[in-house]
Amino acid sequence: MPGFMKTLVTGGAGFIGSNLVDALLQRGDAVTILDNISTGRRENLEGALANGAELAEVDLRDAEAVSALVERTAPEVIFHLGAQVDVRKSVADTAFDAAVNVGGTVNVLNAAKDHGVRRVVFASTGGAIYGEAQTIPAPEDHPVAPEAPYGLSKFCAENYCALYTRLHGLSTVALRFGNVYGPRQDPLGEAGVIAIFCGRVIEGGQPVVFGDGLQTRDYVHVDDIVSANLLAAESDAGGAFNIGRGEEVTVIDIVDVLAPHAQNGFEPDFQPERKGEVRHIALDASRAQQQLGWKSDIGLVEGLQQTLSSLR
Repeated sequence: MPGFMKTLVTGGAGFIGSNLVDALLQRGDAVTILDNISTGRRENLEGALANGAELAEVDLRDAEAVSALVERTAPEVIFHLGAQVDVRKSVADTAFDAAVNVGGTVNVLNAAKDHGVRRVVFASTGGAIYGEAQTIPAPEDHPVAPEAPYGLSKFCAENYCALYTRLHGLSTVALRFGNVYGPRQDPLGEAGVIAIFCGRVIEGGQPVVFGDGLQTRDYVHVDDIVSANLLAAESDAGGAFNIGRGEEVTVIDIVDVLAPHAQNGFEPDFQPERKGEVRHIALDASRAQQQLGWKSDIGLVEGLQQTLSSLR
């Protein structure tokens, strides 16, 4: 890994972005954070700003401001994590979702092309793109069948990345994350179930489970997501890469792992299932292992314990 590199992290005040910012600073990079602080949190950046990172409050939809920031800071790599990430909001306001996730990505790609950025690493999504898994774990060539506009907007943005590689020679790569969890997680979307359940453990409450709790997701710790971003930045590989553990984990599995840490018992409060929810998904990350040298190092039990400790 390089000792010093200029980097730009969009969405750097968010859950995943702020963890990536910390890792980049730790290895000695100069880091600029682009975030409009609409869902990102300033408190996520207290350490980063004290250690020399710069926060630019810019909206991804503002093409001129994005371009001016890239021109001024001259990053070698842009880690593009800034996004509208709430699945429910994407259904309620589909045009806004597309404006941020598609239009915002085009603005980042144009700025990168115009100002000599070496590499763009795009944060995409696995489960939301594939929809209901026909093959588990799902490979990258799994049929695309999003259940919500969020998955479609991410897939569309991926295709713009690939187009800019073909049309302009811009080096891009898309990382399709599983359900990310860990310190600083904001309980938005279905991945937030771990943050919500950990909160219930600390408060002495009980976990609310929608449906039978046997729906499965591929949960991957944020530290593993950070390592995937760093490896992807150093690689020349293009296209889409699944970043997950390839393991199906049920909601009940999460309850069972957390139960021993609860003071007053931890019994599921079953509620009616939510319509339109994907039933089963896990990601085949063998391509990432072969071409990026990435694999997940943090198992569920260890990751949940670490997440719980970070909230106490």
